[in-house]
Amino acid sequence: MIELYTAATPNGHKVSIALEELGLEYRVHALDFSQKEQKAPSYLKINPNGRIPAIIDRAADDLTVFESGAILIYLAEKTGQLMPSDVRGRMQVLQWLMFQMGGVGPMQGQANVFFRYFEQKIPAAIDRYQNETRRLYEVLESQLQQQPYLAGDYSIADIATYPWVRVHDWSGVSVEGLSALQDWMARLAERPAVQRGLAVPERAKESDKLVQTAQSMLTR
Repeated sequence: MIELYTAATPNGHKVSIALEELGLEYRVHALDFSQKEQKAPSYLKINPNGRIPAIIDRAADDLTVFESGAILIYLAEKTGQLMPSDVRGRMQVLQWLMFQMGGVGPMQGQANVFFRYFEQKIPAAIDRYQNETRRLYEVLESQLQQQPYLAGDYSIADIATYPWVRVHDWSGVSVEGLSALQDWMARLAERPAVQRGLAVPERAKESDKLVQTAQSMLTR
């Protein structure tokens, strides 16, 4: 049994989608950001950074893992799925996973913050992060023009990237003209495990969801 500590954000959805794809048994602990549950001392023992997601693997002597990318790697290695075992294939997956962790997530997260949440609108900041997010989308487009998934076969790289790109409108970033990226999003949206993962945890009230999203944008 895996204990999943999460919220309805792109980073949280990465892990719930992976757990659904892998068919692993898990229990959901939905953290209420409006009550600062992610900063509670009990949770900081699990993730000292006070962010989501995090997991505890009860079947592995209560191994704790935080940071969404690290969790995805752990789950892929635990099951032998969603990441090749050969060096070349593994590096393909890991480099696109890191592309999301170091690029798409942080840049789009900042686009969200400046576009949606700052009381003072700073056009230069909004433009910078929206334009950089769009540039990163264009890199994804170039890759997806060559193959159906980021690393060839469906993998944790796709699972990490999709929850962010699917909410591009919220960031004010267009995917117009990126036909391969749009087709990729459509393929992932049709996957039953993706649909189930996106429903974890149960939808928060709209006001709480906005708070959760705002407070999660600055973490990868």
